[in-house]
Amino acid sequence: MRSFTRFFALCLCGACAQAPSTTPPSDAIRLNQLGFYPDGPKTAALVDAEATRFYITTPDQQDTVFDGDLSAARQASYSPRRVRLADFSALRDTGTFVLVIPEVGASTPFRIGEAVYREVTRASIKAFYFQRASTDLPERYAGSWQRPGGHPDTQVKVHASAASPERPEGTVLSSPRGWYDAGDYNKYVVNSGITMGTLLSLYEDFPDHFAHVSLNLPESGNPLPDLLDEVLWNLRWMLTMQDPHDGGVYHKLTTASFEGMVTPQQATHQRYVVQKGTAATLDFAAVMAQAARVLRPFEQTLPGLADSCLTAAVAAWQWAEQHPAVVYDQEALNQQFDPDITTGAYGDKNFEDERLWAAAELLVTTGQEQYFRAVEWFPEDHIPLPSWAQVRALGYYTLIRQDTLPPVAQEVLPRLRQMVQAMADTLLADVDAQPYGTVMGQSPRDYIWGSSAVAANQGVALLQAYRLTHDDAYWKGAVSNLDYLLGRNATGYSFVTGHGTKTPQHPHHRLSVSDGVEAPVPGLLSGGPNARAPQQDHCTSYTSDVPDETFSDDDCSYASNEIAINWNAPLAYLTGALEALHTPISTQPR
Repeated sequence: MRSFTRFFALCLCGACAQAPSTTPPSDAIRLNQLGFYPDGPKTAALVDAEATRFYITTPDQQDTVFDGDLSAARQASYSPRRVRLADFSALRDTGTFVLVIPEVGASTPFRIGEAVYREVTRASIKAFYFQRASTDLPERYAGSWQRPGGHPDTQVKVHASAASPERPEGTVLSSPRGWYDAGDYNKYVVNSGITMGTLLSLYEDFPDHFAHVSLNLPESGNPLPDLLDEVLWNLRWMLTMQDPHDGGVYHKLTTASFEGMVTPQQATHQRYVVQKGTAATLDFAAVMAQAARVLRPFEQTLPGLADSCLTAAVAAWQWAEQHPAVVYDQEALNQQFDPDITTGAYGDKNFEDERLWAAAELLVTTGQEQYFRAVEWFPEDHIPLPSWAQVRALGYYTLIRQDTLPPVAQEVLPRLRQMVQAMADTLLADVDAQPYGTVMGQSPRDYIWGSSAVAANQGVALLQAYRLTHDDAYWKGAVSNLDYLLGRNATGYSFVTGHGTKTPQHPHHRLSVSDGVEAPVPGLLSGGPNARAPQQDHCTSYTSDVPDETFSDDDCSYASNEIAINWNAPLAYLTGALEALHTPISTQPR
């Protein structure tokens, strides 16, 4: 190795300058704050600073292990920032390093090594444990974030909008468990849909890997993998949201309005199940059909549960066939029924995608051709990125991962595979010209409410294409978006609480705000930059209106700094899949 101190002095102005022993950190250098795989891509960004060379050194900056040229400056059409990239992918040494740009400063330390995303994978899944309703979280499992249980949800009332002859208004139901949806304490079937589908797919795609991933849950040590133990907490709640008399599914379990920034045990307002709807019922059908398939091998541990899930899925499908267009319109609902409901609406008016997803899951689980014939498989010539309101891609992902399908369904597979690859190719287009070198951010339209989930779902889509083709370009594109989420972005934040050197400390998250612990609950994915956030939440702490910078680490900023289960799920998939694809199972002790 070269002595960096002497080299640094010479590079500034030859023998005339005395170099300091170390270069101070600079926020102008943005990179993945956790690190890199030895054989993977490694890139850092320099923002709004002039320089030509960079150096990778030991943490004490005494030895240089790699040096290279910075790229020419790049600039997005929607940002005034000029960004230069440092590519050190050729460095395969393992250990802890810093990146130094003498004229600017140094990065914080990062690691190059195997299983570099093991802990953030575990944390992103364990985050769901911290969102559990209806149970105590003991210190043994929750550490500093231990808390008494809240929301037993054994005395939930049927709201007037959900009343039926068998369950009239005011009927008391028991609907415990489930995950708090986001920064609030309510539970929503629609948002649980994409969340559960993504987590079940993570297990379904990498079962051998996740048999070895321990999360320190109360259930750890039983025959079920910990990922599925956590999924079960929400699955059992979802089963209670189906009306057994007709198969329809209630849209959500909620208080009439959001409660304050208080602990769960202090949040004691009456809770209701609200209106059955087509979106919730089809999302439920898809989740239950997939769960039946995933849980079938664990019949001895979970006797009868797979059968119960499939029975529930079929009943939900039948209800949706009879009620194909029941929209959850909260404003209209409040004009007709009391009390008014003002919590998250998750309203959707187009159910074509939910129906396709449910049909795909039922087709694969049952093998019955009726589900294949029930939908138009190609309503468009492209695949929209998944979101809670657009789940068609989840059905496509399910079909392309199967080794066998009924003969009639085989005919669509070539086109589906082509469409998934075309989706990935679109995401990769011009990525090499992007200021931060990430797939995320090619358009200002990426910076919406929950933009971090946009980045994560883009990564999931790229990994689906990689699993089909084994083309490293897709894998590298997915890595670039994890780099984005962990610090190589216009804000300089790693958006995952507790993972990185600059992470959100004040998310809009009632559990974190009210628990008396200085650090927020770890492993949560903050929503990220949102170009319209100031108009949506009216928080006054934003310091920039540039789309990729409109973020505030302030709990008032629910439009940029809230958390949500449907954002954490693709983060778990992205990090977990990268670990499963890269890290031998033998290095993943339980």
